[in-house]
Amino acid sequence: MHNIHNQNTALDILDLSQFHGIDINLYPLFIAIFEQQSISKAAHILCISQSAASHALQRLRNHLKDELFVRSGHKMRPTAFSEQVYPSIQHALLQIQAISRPQMQFAADMLHNLKIAVHDEVEPIVFPKIVQHFKQLNSQVQFVSIKLNRKNVLADLSAQQIDFFIDVEQNLGDKIMTQTLVQDQFVVCSQQTTMDKDLYLKLQHIGVSSRRSGVLIEDIYLKREQLPRQIFLRCQHYSTALQILAQQSNAVLTIPRHVLMHLQVADTVNVFPAPFDFPTMNLDLFWLKDLNDNPRIHYLKHQIMALFAEVI
Repeated sequence: MHNIHNQNTALDILDLSQFHGIDINLYPLFIAIFEQQSISKAAHILCISQSAASHALQRLRNHLKDELFVRSGHKMRPTAFSEQVYPSIQHALLQIQAISRPQMQFAADMLHNLKIAVHDEVEPIVFPKIVQHFKQLNSQVQFVSIKLNRKNVLADLSAQQIDFFIDVEQNLGDKIMTQTLVQDQFVVCSQQTTMDKDLYLKLQHIGVSSRRSGVLIEDIYLKREQLPRQIFLRCQHYSTALQILAQQSNAVLTIPRHVLMHLQVADTVNVFPAPFDFPTMNLDLFWLKDLNDNPRIHYLKHQIMALFAEVI
């Protein structure tokens, strides 16, 4: 059924006579359904009704002689043929977009909104600084801070529901690009009046992570050095950890310095340099690779990176 798509020689010759039967407008719908796994979400992105999207999908199915997507639960799963042709269709549309879009410089007065996904622990570190900066450039900008969901960030970027997300350093594959915003050092908080390596390991530790399980950043170092510590509490927020720390005289909290600067610390809690050479906790800016040359994204990325080149 798909022999014509498997003949590489056919790709070398542009047969203009075939284009009278091709509706190029159907292919952005294909990309949207493929990435969102939903006809309704694809219709929303393309600003058309769900009924129109369904009819357009049927036309594309008839043209390509394949089901393209099959329903599985609440999701539209791509067929093997769709998996095969997705990269080629995406590349072709990106090329058309690059040719069609006016090659002009993006300026501050052209910015209408800025949407960033960020963990709520990180939001007070980065968002006030971003808002202040862009508000000075353009007072009409609307800002949106969205709670970071690592499982959905690629789909959110692809659907342009967010422009960027900010998270700890990690490798998320070749579709997402990244650059370090902030290099943060760990410090130690405790009601103890002194702090050294032996005391640190003897105290009861509070660990902070939004994940249900998994190794904490400071534990990467400790486990490598075969140094044990007892975590008596694992919670989601550093603010919670600091409140509990003020109640527990025999407890200790390891926390990034810039995070601590934006939180309330009880008078009974002391702050010490980390007694071990913990790795830095890098906060990175992430964006979609396909939009790396987009004038708007390029402008925003340059502004944000320059803003955080200074010490927060």
